[in-house]
Amino acid sequence: MATPTRPRVPVPKATVSRTLLLFWVFLQVAGATGTTDVVAAYNLTWKSTNFKTILEWEPKPINHVYTVQISHRLGNWKNKCFYTTDTECDLTDEIVKDVTQTYMARVLSYPASATDSAGESPFTNSPEFTPYEETNLGQPAIQSFRQVGTKLNVIVQDARTLVRKNGTFLSLRDVFGKNLSYALYYWKAASTGKKTAKTNTNEFSIDVDKGENYCFNVQAVISSRRTNQKSTESPTACTSQEKDTFTDVFIIGAVVIVAIIFIIVLSVSLRKCRKARADKSGKENSPLNAA
Repeated sequence: MATPTRPRVPVPKATVSRTLLLFWVFLQVAGATGTTDVVAAYNLTWKSTNFKTILEWEPKPINHVYTVQISHRLGNWKNKCFYTTDTECDLTDEIVKDVTQTYMARVLSYPASATDSAGESPFTNSPEFTPYEETNLGQPAIQSFRQVGTKLNVIVQDARTLVRKNGTFLSLRDVFGKNLSYALYYWKAASTGKKTAKTNTNEFSIDVDKGENYCFNVQAVISSRRTNQKSTESPTACTSQEKDTFTDVFIIGAVVIVAIIFIIVLSVSLRKCRKARADKSGKENSPLNAA
């Protein structure tokens, strides 16, 4: 006896469509659950002064961490600042190895629970950065100054950098050599008109007016650069030429005394001359004695 078969109940097309839609939404949510907490970094910016170099970026992490990698054009990627929640990384120790190289960095994003860097993670590349051409020049300092007569002598102190050679930190002059120059801006203390002097060394010797006080500041310059040629100006310094009151009084007194002596001598001389002429005139007018 044949087994009776149940008639097939057709599934409405709307139900199938709804099921497929729900399944697709489930897949999207499931996929998003693993990725929404991992945000790619953006706005990568180099901050560098006298070769002290930091890479900054955004955004502040919420449920993820960052790792930074750096390389020059011919090198391999090196990991720095592993799984950090900061939005900056100090890369000075890498770039000072050769400040003439061009570097690139990238910031990788990982889930906060990550324990290694296996697998693909979103990352963002930084702009290229050449320290020798792009690091900002720090504010210079005036080491010493002295005004003697009509000469103002100023010595500028070279800033130290984090670039090393044979275990010694180099100065800006050591790194840039003759490419580094200084500009001196000076003016009379009672005036606003500025004058400029330049030198390829660290010393200035300029002509000034005797007895006048001067104010001045200095600025480091790398004229061979296209950008970032000048540093900020140093704090302003001023000379203090104290007038020698004693000397002035002495000179004036000496002049007065000499004038008084001259007048006295002249008066005495005139009196003697008048007396001599009077005596001579009296002798000529007196009668001859009888023989």
